[in-house]
Amino acid sequence: MIDTPYYIVYEDRLRANLEKLKRVAEAADVKIIMAFKANALWKTFPVIKEYFHSSTASSLNEMKLSLDYLGHDVHAYCPVYTERTFPEFLKGCSHITFNSLAQYEKFRSQIEAADRKVSVGLRVNPHCSVIETDIYNPCVPGSRFGENPDKLANGLPDGIEGLHFHALCESDSHDLEKVLDAFIEQYGHLLPGLKWLNMGGGHLITRKDYDTEHLIKLMKRLHERYPDLEIILEPGSAFTWQTGDLVTEVLDVVEDAGIKTAIIDASFACHMPDCLEMPYQPRVEEAIGTVADGADPPYRYRLGGNSCLSGDFVGDWCFDRPLKPGDRLTLCDMNHYTTVKTNMFNGIQHPSIWYQPRESEAVLLREFTYDDYRDRMD
Repeated sequence: MIDTPYYIVYEDRLRANLEKLKRVAEAADVKIIMAFKANALWKTFPVIKEYFHSSTASSLNEMKLSLDYLGHDVHAYCPVYTERTFPEFLKGCSHITFNSLAQYEKFRSQIEAADRKVSVGLRVNPHCSVIETDIYNPCVPGSRFGENPDKLANGLPDGIEGLHFHALCESDSHDLEKVLDAFIEQYGHLLPGLKWLNMGGGHLITRKDYDTEHLIKLMKRLHERYPDLEIILEPGSAFTWQTGDLVTEVLDVVEDAGIKTAIIDASFACHMPDCLEMPYQPRVEEAIGTVADGADPPYRYRLGGNSCLSGDFVGDWCFDRPLKPGDRLTLCDMNHYTTVKTNMFNGIQHPSIWYQPRESEAVLLREFTYDDYRDRMD
């Protein structure tokens, strides 16, 4: 039995997502590229590379990871580039998108003098908010992302070959349609002269209730209107949606003010930060449901993390039996946006990472030690 806590990624689930994404890309005639901000577990890239080899990077580290382990078709977007970092982006990327015209003009001479051709794009703001959580909403009033239409009424500067917008977060194709309509109304006059349009991330194509047929029809209509335009989608969560879990163990059960808390050997703050940021309550495989979902709780527990942060808890779940130390709990869907966002607050030991192939025993990908904590500050 594997010692807890540990993340585990399942090959069969990963391949199912990749096969669905590939079918949609072919049917819709779109290019799908993987966003490293949602998944950087490079030891699983050999499987991903069988289906996709293009990526989107928002840092030099992400770009280098693609060049080393996934592919050399790297589409970079950063809110700002610096004099120190930009030359490396220019050497390693196939596409570079700027957040503003000022940033493009700052580095334009370097692009024109470069030995290799890089396709340049500009991010724009479609001013269409379909996301309820402001921390994940790129179109919230006062957004720092993308140029506004008044700056582009007379066209784009020479050298810009594509436009980029990103306004979704775990969204469906009907949300995309709303954003796309707003984008075309404001920026459609620019599209006939461009090579590509990148619609960013947030397309949760692998979710069971995602309307893939609607997405395909939407993309086909766009192709009919702009036949020379390459369409790019860069989903993050969709690649690794529901492909991995975090397995933990109950260490203690405490009670205060009538609330029972099962303290586990993992931390929401350290190992599942989106549960607090979003916030959201993951499914626990051993629970019968959550209070929020209307479960009738014979045994009701809040789950508490093992850090000293007061707010390191999420709840409440309902169980058909009392929880006790030694019980294992499986927190589901802990691969996308989870392993990339973890931290070592409190020096709490990081969960190990395992991979479950389809036809063999689970394989240890990484185990963390004191040295990993120490060397972060070295």
